[in-house]
Amino acid sequence: MEQLRDAAAEGRIDFDELDSRLEQALTSKTHAELAVLTADLPRPRSSESRPPLVLKGGMYGASRGPGRWEVPGHVIAHGGVGGVSIDFTRVECRLPEVAVEAYGETSGVTIIIPDGWAADTSGMDPALGGLRDKTTPDRLPGTPLIRLTGSGGLAGVVIRHPNRRERRKLHGNPTQG
Repeated sequence: MEQLRDAAAEGRIDFDELDSRLEQALTSKTHAELAVLTADLPRPRSSESRPPLVLKGGMYGASRGPGRWEVPGHVIAHGGVGGVSIDFTRVECRLPEVAVEAYGETSGVTIIIPDGWAADTSGMDPALGGLRDKTTPDRLPGTPLIRLTGSGGLAGVVIRHPNRRERRKLHGNPTQG
């Protein structure tokens, strides 16, 4: 339903078509019935067709952000031995949804999303390390949904909003990039 609303907001379908498709979505019983409703919609932005961003923790860890960076439609993070941190707090992302595959492995993956963004963690396998979702469901209009999949591995995956220290840093220097 969200993809349909976004398509209407971007002018890719008109509002009569939106009403019709939303009604069909509400009565759909399978994923296949839902897929048909968006299959003919053109992809909204070129960022979605960019290759995925792949971060591998390796021995020393890896991170993306804080700072400004272009968010692709798909991010893959392997915690490895050093861990991975992905910080979305200073990005400008116009995508309606970002797919993040996180594999905690030995040292884990931490994902930080701005207030107003939401996460769907229903596709995650917590494994031994677990999944800690410390986000709120209060998604602001026009902000992306982070669709998290993967496995917690031994160390786990954490998705959260900025902590107190990170908030002070964001407010103290809002244009850092």
